[in-house]
Amino acid sequence: MSIPPTTQPDRPDATDRPTPRDVFETLLPHLRVAAAYSREIQRRIDVRPEKDNVPADNPFATALTDADLSIQTFVEVLLLGAFPQLRFHGEEHEQTYNTKYFRSIDLGEAGDYLLTLDPIDGTRFYKDGFESYQIILTAIDVDDYLGVLAISPALDRYFYALRGEGAFSGAIADDFNACKPLRVADLPRTNRLFFGWNTGGIEAGLRDRYETIAAHRNYSLTERMPTVNGLLMGEIDGVVLSKGKWIDGAALAFLAGEMGYVLSDLNGEPLERIDADTNYERSGILVAATAEIHADMVTAGRAAQS
Repeated sequence: MSIPPTTQPDRPDATDRPTPRDVFETLLPHLRVAAAYSREIQRRIDVRPEKDNVPADNPFATALTDADLSIQTFVEVLLLGAFPQLRFHGEEHEQTYNTKYFRSIDLGEAGDYLLTLDPIDGTRFYKDGFESYQIILTAIDVDDYLGVLAISPALDRYFYALRGEGAFSGAIADDFNACKPLRVADLPRTNRLFFGWNTGGIEAGLRDRYETIAAHRNYSLTERMPTVNGLLMGEIDGVVLSKGKWIDGAALAFLAGEMGYVLSDLNGEPLERIDADTNYERSGILVAATAEIHADMVTAGRAAQS
């Protein structure tokens, strides 16, 4: 018996769309497999040629491995099989076979949300043998994130947040309902701040009061460096990003905000709507564990711009 082809409407009714929680819970068992795969092959990973379509000022963004492409393909298969009505944008969309089968890789109208995937966030760390990498799945509406799921395979932990419901964490084997609330107030203060690319002016204004960690300066092949995901584990007290991609930096900032971190743009103002930037990123993000740290960041940022 032949199976008739399926067709998807250009914009399905809201009743046809699962909630972000439905998507996350459906994919979680399979993402556990992807996490185990990433751990298994990390020691013998075959590094692919570096990307040539990324900004020259960020060598971290050029790294690419078989794990990036394999996990993205795996998730694409899962989504097309389970939720073919959804929009999807994967980091490696230009190199996979399945991009053409999704309705769109862009944001839709309000309510017609976009799923995004960073199959290996921190590929440079991953290929160099560090544990500071993760699989990040997000659901994004036109104004802000609806939810973020970040799995840290090497740490046997995952983190998730749904808009307005707080953030939670558990072991990879745990179901959502077994996860525990994650609050910045429960984490230790470290007096350490992480700075992304092109934020040196702000960093300079904070070195006298904080230990500063800069991606371009502190990366080492022999010593692990805390990065943006350190917000989730109390390794750092704040982050300054000149740009935060929807698939990773901005997603982790949203998760941190649901934990109780202070979020703003570089001027201390609320972050713009997601659809204010059509380049799959948010410009200028401050994340701070306390109002005092945030005030110091804003002061340094304004001084750097004067």
